[in-house]
Amino acid sequence: MQAILKSRSFLWLVLALPGAWILGQWALTPRTYGFGHAIGDTGDWAAWLLMVTLAVTPIRLLFRKAGWAIWLMRRRRDLGVASFAYAALHTVIYLWNKTALQPVLDEATKPDMLTGWLALALFIPLAITSNDKSVRALKRSWKKLHRLVYPAAVLMFVHWVLASFDPTTAWIHIGIMAAIEIVRIALQLRQRVT
Repeated sequence: MQAILKSRSFLWLVLALPGAWILGQWALTPRTYGFGHAIGDTGDWAAWLLMVTLAVTPIRLLFRKAGWAIWLMRRRRDLGVASFAYAALHTVIYLWNKTALQPVLDEATKPDMLTGWLALALFIPLAITSNDKSVRALKRSWKKLHRLVYPAAVLMFVHWVLASFDPTTAWIHIGIMAAIEIVRIALQLRQRVT
């Protein structure tokens, strides 16, 4: 049982549950749940999983020998890919709602949509290369490529602020994200000094 709970398959089952719930709610109760909830909830999950993914480095620096921190470090790529999966689902729901290409193209250059499309474009190569084979093939370039997660995260949160009816929640998340990054940078600088 312990092996099953620690397995990658179990992690992916857990990570897929919110998506299954969102799609189930949307399919079974379209009038009460509807497009707005589905697009909002998938965007939220994409952001939350991205925040957890980015929090792994400061957690690892603070709790080096803790088993749970080591586990998180080993599963960081899974969390990042899950974040991308929710962002992709968010995009699919948006496209489904538009039903045609022209409305998508008409909105594509507006700041709220443009930031979302740019964030997605940056996340695609990160998701594609989040596997052991790519790490081995790209060697040092892999780490450089995956630094794109930072501008992608900024674009994602700007998209959230601009696309929201009430951006308060987005601003709160930006504050949390900024705190995570400040802690990460401070810990990395301290590590270089000592």
